[in-house]
Amino acid sequence: MLERFFKLSENHTTVRTEVIAGITTFVAMAYIIFLNPAVLSLTGMPSQGVFLATILTAVTGTLITGLFANLPYALAPSIGMQAMFTYTIVFGLGYTWQQALGMVFLVGLVDVIITLTKVRSLIVKSIPAQLKHAIAAGIGLFIAYIGLKNAGFINYLVNSENIISLNNSPFHGGGAKAIETLTGNGGTTPEITTFTDPSVLLALIGLVLLVLLVVANVPGAFLISVFVTTIIGIPMGVTNTHVNGLSSFSTTFHDFGSIFGQALGSNGLWSMFNSPKNILIVILTVFSMGLSGLFDAIGTFIGTGISSGIFSKADQKEFYENKGFKSKMDRGLVADTFATMFAGIFGTSNTTTFIEASTGIKAGGRTGLTAVVVAIGFLLSIIAAPLVNVIPSAATAPILVVVGIMMMNEFKAIDWDDMEVAVPAFFTSAFMAFSYSISYGIAAGFIFYVLIKTVKRKFSEISVILWIVSLLFVLNFIVIAVS
Repeated sequence: MLERFFKLSENHTTVRTEVIAGITTFVAMAYIIFLNPAVLSLTGMPSQGVFLATILTAVTGTLITGLFANLPYALAPSIGMQAMFTYTIVFGLGYTWQQALGMVFLVGLVDVIITLTKVRSLIVKSIPAQLKHAIAAGIGLFIAYIGLKNAGFINYLVNSENIISLNNSPFHGGGAKAIETLTGNGGTTPEITTFTDPSVLLALIGLVLLVLLVVANVPGAFLISVFVTTIIGIPMGVTNTHVNGLSSFSTTFHDFGSIFGQALGSNGLWSMFNSPKNILIVILTVFSMGLSGLFDAIGTFIGTGISSGIFSKADQKEFYENKGFKSKMDRGLVADTFATMFAGIFGTSNTTTFIEASTGIKAGGRTGLTAVVVAIGFLLSIIAAPLVNVIPSAATAPILVVVGIMMMNEFKAIDWDDMEVAVPAFFTSAFMAFSYSISYGIAAGFIFYVLIKTVKRKFSEISVILWIVSLLFVLNFIVIAVS
């Protein structure tokens, strides 16, 4: 039965090989069940609920990939998108986590539509390759920067002359009994911490440990570093040693009930379209999230599927030149987009095809049976619910730093000697990290690309989609400035 359904012989693999590959992939990416709640809970979402939502999303998306697309890939909430969800949409743009979930669902819905039509291939072809690499690298820089900040490695010196506003009111030198928010200008100076706080020291230990494990190619390096760092944190007084045991499971399901379906509730998707300004922001944010997810998935497919023979040349040609979902890549993207829809409903950020699946592919995984084994692993990991609030942020912050470093290998594909390429590429990546917004990074890159090509009179290199999106971004900035 397994042989016939997954076409094992046709793909030159066996049940044993696929099971080993699935276990390998699961161990490599299981850290996400602890990292995702740690990041999304900063928005006010209950961490136990996000934990279960993460697992259910991973199980659903990975099963669709395995059973529908017959591919050995695993899906789970994206690290880049969890950062955008928390730091850009909620903290930066001021939306609630319910509204952010609504955007996640909308991204999935839109992506399903464009994936099943010619629009998908038009978008892929319309974005210059150099900008695609800059977007991927910029997300890596953004993630690494968040990791360094979450670890407590960076402090910020804000002198009174550099304070713009205090408690959301213009600052004129007066004090306040309590400080709720403080905004500084460009004179705010970042500086490295003194490493005296136990939590910061633990994060440093975790980072060094993780780097050594990754460099040594230790299987499951991320998961090992989380558990070892958590254990080291016990005598340091950083790790929460209060484990609720069985009560954690009831809390997990109760909290999951409080976030499930919020994306489609009155406080979610339908509460965002109350003004023309909000509609424009939502459209551009959804476009940025969808664009990042699309390139992320395609990049993973191309990077791992071509060399391994999972995707043939005919399959790639079918993907770029035809509509529908006849090719394996098409079906893989369909799985990815549907998974994001489910992510919004379950209560977590956008999914992506995890690059960690490459570990399973290297172990011989070639079919959807590998993905099914990964899904079973995620389902069984529900028993880890009592550990969610035990693991300190010092144990998860190093993961963001190292994953960010890995993603920055995209910089090498950019021609930095060509200023027509280097300028938009730089602003894409720099604005993502330092404005805390993937959307603004894409906006900066697109706008500079259009300006430069216009000045050089290379109009043929500017697609209609680039023109439209760039003009929308400019309009968005104007609306924000005058409102």
